[in-house]
Amino acid sequence: MIRVDNISKSFDKNEALLEVSAVFAEAKTNLVIGRSGSGKTVLLKCLIGLLEPDSGDIWYGNDRFTGLDSDQQRNFRQQMGVVFQGGALFDSLTVEQNIRLPMDFFTDWTRDQKLERVNFCLQMVHLPDSNKLLPAELSGGMKKRVAIARAIALNPKYLFCDEPNSGLDPQTAIVIDNLIHEITLEFKITTVINTHDMNSVMEIGDNILFLSEGHKCWEGSREEILTSDNKVLNDFVFASELMKKFK
Repeated sequence: MIRVDNISKSFDKNEALLEVSAVFAEAKTNLVIGRSGSGKTVLLKCLIGLLEPDSGDIWYGNDRFTGLDSDQQRNFRQQMGVVFQGGALFDSLTVEQNIRLPMDFFTDWTRDQKLERVNFCLQMVHLPDSNKLLPAELSGGMKKRVAIARAIALNPKYLFCDEPNSGLDPQTAIVIDNLIHEITLEFKITTVINTHDMNSVMEIGDNILFLSEGHKCWEGSREEILTSDNKVLNDFVFASELMKKFK
């Protein structure tokens, strides 16, 4: 479980997060939704230690993450896997080399052990025998799957995904959603996903946090989102559904 207690973050005079509190359930897909500029990415960066909150605390189980120094946070991040928006693969490296990177940095495994883990991760994302391909030879959906394989290379307890469906067609987006959900359930990972895709919310959202202008405006399940009387949330959901009709 990840618990966020009243965290705030500002840049100069711009308040990106204002006393946000939330709980991200263990072994569930936890979705953070909201318009661009709502604070989703700032929250994610705080959760993984790329940004330090101005105030408030972040807890991973009984561990106070915000109380750790930079070296301790760096070590703790070995329990985290991150899927960046766009995939963030290294173009000059093969699929195998991209997935092996976390192992090269953080383990003393033998070459054979690393290759075994690479192949296992590729099987998990349904891309067997793609080891020697370069990112330029992959479709957008395949790149996202390789990024997921790299994120789970060290068997993390926590998985963070920033707009994993960005730039994908609707059918491929569903594939990526189902893959992340499948991995979350099989390995009992606590997964946090930033998204503005209502399809993702309704298909795989176990818990949903809605941010608006840096504030937490609503928190609940995908069943509850349909019956909410929160006007700001309903405006966001309606606008999302309306926009899909014109795509």
